[in-house]
Amino acid sequence: MKSELAEMSLKDERTMRDDKDRPETPSHALVPHLSETAILLDIDGTLLELMPTPREVWVPPGLSNTLNGLTQRTSGALALVSGRSLNDIDLIFAPEVFCAVGGHGAEMRLAVDSEADDVHAPPLDKELKRRLAAIAKLSPGILLEDKGYSLALHYRLAPHAEKAIFEAVSLIRADLPNAPIEILPGKFVCEIKHSGFNKASGVRELMKHEPFKGRRPIFIGDDVTDETVFAIMPDMNGLAFSVGRRAIGVNGHFDAPSDVRAFLAHLLDDPKA
Repeated sequence: MKSELAEMSLKDERTMRDDKDRPETPSHALVPHLSETAILLDIDGTLLELMPTPREVWVPPGLSNTLNGLTQRTSGALALVSGRSLNDIDLIFAPEVFCAVGGHGAEMRLAVDSEADDVHAPPLDKELKRRLAAIAKLSPGILLEDKGYSLALHYRLAPHAEKAIFEAVSLIRADLPNAPIEILPGKFVCEIKHSGFNKASGVRELMKHEPFKGRRPIFIGDDVTDETVFAIMPDMNGLAFSVGRRAIGVNGHFDAPSDVRAFLAHLLDDPKA
């Protein structure tokens, strides 16, 4: 168990494509008319650059206008799909509000003028949170983020602590073999959440409702947690694009969030889209 969880943080290395088989930079020609499209976007590492701490991310000038414009052009079928809570998403993009799947599928907002529709994901057990939170004491620079439905240990400021963090989590997991929890490795983060929901389950639920229902989804994401959504795009006749790393099974690849923002802005300005 210990070695398995420690290796999970390196999963992105194993999902890289060979140089000879890398997806190309996405072309606007791939995208159907916006009246037929649902645009689904991860936030950290996709729309916004990763920062040393989650609170340091910022929205570049023009991005909110682009997202609002695409929301109008798609008749509301644009949603942010994130591991962050809806409340956190709203704080980042304030005063703008967007449809969203938050908490890795634990929360959902189907319209910008509606309240969140809880997907009935229970909060993590308080005792479990207490034990996991103690891991942050392993090294200065490990940041604890309590999302309610999940708990994240960020180590971008303490990369040397990666192995120790995953080993400590594995020991707690071994003490609770029947606990319905899941370990999510990401970019300099180890997140623990309830099992039974993820970004893919959230997207599946989202696509059952107007204005998303019946549209062709386009999803852009960057991290291991986005792979569940990459995997279901073919089932929905959708398109998947990765950012930073060249993930297996996607239709194209962006080098950086700035390229994603440029792609979206061009898509909005394209009269044929």
